[in-house]
Amino acid sequence: MTTLWDNEEARNYKTDLDLRVYTSRLLGRDASLVLHGGGNTSVKSIATNLFGEIEEILYVKGSGWDLATIEAEGFAPVKMEMLLKMAELKELSDTDMVKYQRLAMTNPSAPNPSVEAILHAIIPFKFVDHTHTDAVVTITNTQGGEEKIKELYGERVLVIPYIMPGFVLAKLIYDMTRDVDWSKLEGMVLMNHGLFTFNDDAKNSYEKTIELVERAERYLETKGANLHVEKSDASLELLTLAKIRKEVSSLKGRATISILNDSDLAVHFSKQNVEKIATEGPLTPDHVIRTKRVPAILGDDFRADLADFVKEYKKYFEANKTTETLLNPAPNFAILKGAGTLSFGANAKEANIIKDINDHTFEAILKAEKLGGYKALSAQHIFEVEYWSLEQAKLKGGANAPEFSGKVALVTGAASGIGLAIAKMLNKRGAAVVALDINPEVEKIFAKSDAIGVKCDLTCSEDIQKAIERAVKSFGGIDIVVSNAGIFTPSENLDMLSDENWQRSMDINLTAHQKLLKYTAPFLKLGVDATVIMVASKNFPAPGKGAAAYSVAKAGQTQLARIAALELGEFGVRVNTLHPHAVFDTAIWTEEVLANRAKAYNMSVEEYKTNNVLKTEIKSDDVAELVCAMAGRAFAKTTGAQVAIDGGSDRII
Repeated sequence: MTTLWDNEEARNYKTDLDLRVYTSRLLGRDASLVLHGGGNTSVKSIATNLFGEIEEILYVKGSGWDLATIEAEGFAPVKMEMLLKMAELKELSDTDMVKYQRLAMTNPSAPNPSVEAILHAIIPFKFVDHTHTDAVVTITNTQGGEEKIKELYGERVLVIPYIMPGFVLAKLIYDMTRDVDWSKLEGMVLMNHGLFTFNDDAKNSYEKTIELVERAERYLETKGANLHVEKSDASLELLTLAKIRKEVSSLKGRATISILNDSDLAVHFSKQNVEKIATEGPLTPDHVIRTKRVPAILGDDFRADLADFVKEYKKYFEANKTTETLLNPAPNFAILKGAGTLSFGANAKEANIIKDINDHTFEAILKAEKLGGYKALSAQHIFEVEYWSLEQAKLKGGANAPEFSGKVALVTGAASGIGLAIAKMLNKRGAAVVALDINPEVEKIFAKSDAIGVKCDLTCSEDIQKAIERAVKSFGGIDIVVSNAGIFTPSENLDMLSDENWQRSMDINLTAHQKLLKYTAPFLKLGVDATVIMVASKNFPAPGKGAAAYSVAKAGQTQLARIAALELGEFGVRVNTLHPHAVFDTAIWTEEVLANRAKAYNMSVEEYKTNNVLKTEIKSDDVAELVCAMAGRAFAKTTGAQVAIDGGSDRII
């Protein structure tokens, strides 16, 4: 591990808080130090209050902020005097600690201070850095871990036995350090928890973390705790992944994103004696609110294995509960024996956090096994953190999840126009989206953890199958298919209609939709409240002269949707069709085309755009709104329907 400190960059940061933001971000850049909101940092400074009085303030990382991206407003300003008085109390409940820390803040709109704010306050140095460094925690999570830490660091590091974070931890350290010469300490190691470093200089505090971690990494190497990962050769049937996701969604009582991790590390780990090494517990106790204490281990009969997990989780709860209420007992991740792992989340972000935590945990466990054996905290200690009200508060908000949270949507023709609007709106409303288009730009437009673009020629069966594989491995299955891609073919009367024009329209406007249905249907049958929305055209109910190639293909697409509704209905899959008309904010409607069409009808452009019964303009977002309605609760008991979105056409009415 090497320092990321840059003297030239650091000169841009003048205030204590600016420097605190800078070094916090340096720590946050390295996932082996902190992960997804883990760790916390602080700086002690002074401020002048409303009455002109000088006060000593602790700026400590606020709840909900991530060190990698933290800003100045992510630090809660708390009066040091109040925190130090709280440290002298004999006892303090979690509720009161949070309440009085907030009362001591000088900015009521700032986030809640870290639960370790009191601990930061009693450390008598300006800058304090707390990380959950993989290397140090790996060593603490072994047989005889405390002795190994003392062998590594000697007397220069204070070793703190594991205790719950918050006031009890701060009180323990307060009592342990009353007679300690802090100037002789380089840091503190909290067993099974992490590392603290401190200094009056921002650079020195940060670089002391780097130095101590680098020593731990060298220690692991010298003890032979190196990682040798085999090349992955695992394969798993896609339908099996969808079936597992369906079962887990049922156990959780909601749609669930399921992300496959078939990296070399994950597959290598899954080939070990996972019944033993994967069931000890998490690397640090705070991971439990994401991962649960242990994973489900799935073999050939995954349904029985999942049922066994639920039974064992309930036993774990009954053995450790006092007044707590049982959380959902379904697993948050699973090990597929010999084939990798799955992480389950209410959305892609949550599932990816679990996947990242697992990657670091797997590596730590494999190294710890070479250092005498991995040994996590007891089930009771883990339970205390899992059901700790302050930790559970971090996960609040699920009840207000977006409508399509946990759902997986596949949208075609998504690089522009109507398809782009649909894909973006579904994603904004919570769905994980796989956006398909023959235009490779779709991969740049959709490049997020919960929205991926895939270049796909929908006339090619192999391309469609590869796109579906990407969707299932990335998110677990398919719940919503929006079959939107299409082209406008040149206007030709029947006696002049070219074979090429006719066939191209049939291939893209009809056969491509049939192929998509063929290959997505098996996964839709395993979806959660699955639905297909066909984006057809008003040219089906109201065709025009010169549009035979386009209109006939769209009529075929509509008939295809009706048959799909009949065939897929018994599996609970809804299939509905919408017929847009005159959607002018798409690429084909250039200013020149609009002007020419308006002139042909002896209208202004504005009159032409609103040439319908309601005298309103139809936009791509309007079509997207209807798609979301069809995919959602409003159409929960409707299938085989056809709905026009055209402002009202006298030819159709």
